[in-house]
Amino acid sequence: MDTSRGFLFITYKLYHHLSKLEGEHKSHCLNVFLSVMKYAWKKNGYEARLRHETIHKDTGLCRTTIKNCLSTLNKLNVVKSFRGKSGKTYIVNEVFLKVEKLYENVKIAVKQPYDSRFTATLKEQYNNIIDEIIGKYKGDKENTINELATLPLPDLIGDTKNVYYCKLAIQRKEELARQKNLVDPRIIARELKKISKETNVRYKEKRDFNIRNNLDYKGNPIGKNKD
Repeated sequence: MDTSRGFLFITYKLYHHLSKLEGEHKSHCLNVFLSVMKYAWKKNGYEARLRHETIHKDTGLCRTTIKNCLSTLNKLNVVKSFRGKSGKTYIVNEVFLKVEKLYENVKIAVKQPYDSRFTATLKEQYNNIIDEIIGKYKGDKENTINELATLPLPDLIGDTKNVYYCKLAIQRKEELARQKNLVDPRIIARELKKISKETNVRYKEKRDFNIRNNLDYKGNPIGKNKD
């Protein structure tokens, strides 16, 4: 197999898209995605015919985990799968990829000369994400703020281009954090009712009388046959 290939740029949009997942499942899905990309070339429309055994050798993940990850990637519209005669065919959604340039006689392991003109800073990458979200929900302020609120707080604070939306997103994050710490109003009402009952003089007198005379809350003798 020819190992010549241009550099493939996976956009941060994919990483952000997978933020819907929790725990190590996200990292497993990224690992499986990279394995699929190893065989999905631009000239084939980013299509690859693979068996789970091949992905297992690449990732070291068990087949159950691989199957779950592929199912998740399929549901998130990142990698679509179709069953064939020998394994499955996987097609990568190019929305999550940048243009792949093909270079002649360039091996994957060869280090390219450094050129600062094409090196985006981390801050610029985050700014691009914020710009993408604002552009995606253009005119929809509520959804824009909700989506931005899922980004890390330092990224929102450090943005100097979309200060207005980032400020609202920070407020939304703080609001959501407060809501997580709120106690269910029904629990509060129940406890208040209990406190009110416990401090009622008539209730305390009746309770003490029942205790002294070994009666239950209805005034019936405890432990005796009512018949």
